[in-house]
Amino acid sequence: MKRAVLVLVCLAALGCLAASVQNAYAWGKKEVETEKIAVNFYREVERGGYQVVTTEELKQWIDQGRDMLIVDTMPYEASYKKQHIPGAVQMEFPIPELERLEPAQKDAFLKLLGSDKDRLIVFYCGFTKCTRSHNGAMWAVRLGYTNVVRCPGGIKAWKEAGYPVEKVK
Repeated sequence: MKRAVLVLVCLAALGCLAASVQNAYAWGKKEVETEKIAVNFYREVERGGYQVVTTEELKQWIDQGRDMLIVDTMPYEASYKKQHIPGAVQMEFPIPELERLEPAQKDAFLKLLGSDKDRLIVFYCGFTKCTRSHNGAMWAVRLGYTNVVRCPGGIKAWKEAGYPVEKVK
């Protein structure tokens, strides 16, 4: 009887140990991915020379009536038309880092941003790993705008927070 109890205790201990090792391994894999995302994001911000804002902070700015231009960098038909942050305007940027703007793109972008280089301009895209907003913010800084902010969580974080969206009618 003692032997049977000892065997059961040993088996239970081995099961717990195996589960712990498995959980530690799974935890580590997820953390590596999180770390990669965080470091990539940090490097984008550093290269872009802009600031960042959380979704909650952006909502507070909107509620406070803060004077700003909000730019949705997602495709018009596939995203902006269906849902965007209230008051946002749209100009699509690509996902890969944009090395240069074509003259027509540059002119349209400058027209959208306006002549006030100190105006608060907030860029967002779909979600944190999407880099469309990085491109928009980076190019605004390169064109001399000084108060440029990126909201990395994008429309996904906005909706997850339960905030209202607008649609194009």
